Amino acid sequence: MAVQTKAPAPAAARTDGKAPIVKRADNWWSGTLFFFCIFSLFGAWATFRAFQNNFYDTAGQLQYGGAQYLSPFYSPTFKLGIPIGKFAISPALLILPFPLSFRLSCYYYRKMLYRAYAADPLGCAVAEPEPLAGIRKKRYTGERAFPLIIQNFHRYAFFAAAIFIILLWKDTIVSFIFKDASGGSHFGMGLGSLVFLVNIILLSLYTFSCHSWRHFVGGGADCYSCSVMNKTRHGLWTKVSFLNGKHGTFAMMSLISVGTSDVIVWLISSGKIHDFRFF
Repeated sequence: MAVQTKAPAPAAARTDGKAPIVKRADNWWSGTLFFFCIFSLFGAWATFRAFQNNFYDTAGQLQYGGAQYLSPFYSPTFKLGIPIGKFAISPALLILPFPLSFRLSCYYYRKMLYRAYAADPLGCAVAEPEPLAGIRKKRYTGERAFPLIIQNFHRYAFFAAAIFIILLWKDTIVSFIFKDASGGSHFGMGLGSLVFLVNIILLSLYTFSCHSWRHFVGGGADCYSCSVMNKTRHGLWTKVSFLNGKHGTFAMMSLISVGTSDVIVWLISSGKIHDFRFF
């Protein structure tokens, strides 16, 4: 979670026992509103695409030349031979829970989800809505009891997310390998290739600026200078700590890039647009 260098103005005290008055002159609500809009849009689109089970791979168009683009929602893709009537189980329904479990339990997303969807609270130095404040105060247990204790799964979800980073790097490399009419392969770059490259870089920065990775490389050491290994871990920890300060930025940028990558694959594979070739 990014460190705030300047604390917001505190809420003014009241004498009637009600919630404090907000006296923040800045647009404290803008970040929460932005997150609410982007995350809601992403959630609606991802749900639609997960159940659509179509237009997620351009492999069928390779005979006409081009590169294979595989949607990050369907990577790794596989065929499921378990039809339920006319409905075939979408691979995305089994794939998405792993990266989503990492993203939804991320410290940055916890903060923004609590603010945007639960108003708990809406922002720093901003009181909760009065009808909710009293109820939550009586029942609040933090993340020490069910259901919020489930958030601690984040430290394990990181390793699942790291595996998907490797798979998506593979998909990105494949997106730069173009087929020609004779069946040969050569290096090239299309609009999808460029979008995939930006996406995997942002996803890598988001994943490896995570608190779980930061603790994994540098946590649990009582003395950094006591051994060569601990000195190395301290160096890695320092670099990850630098990235960790931008974790929230990477979180939102990668969310947008993942959605954009899927939209590009959907547009190209459905024939709505043609892949623009740079070379």
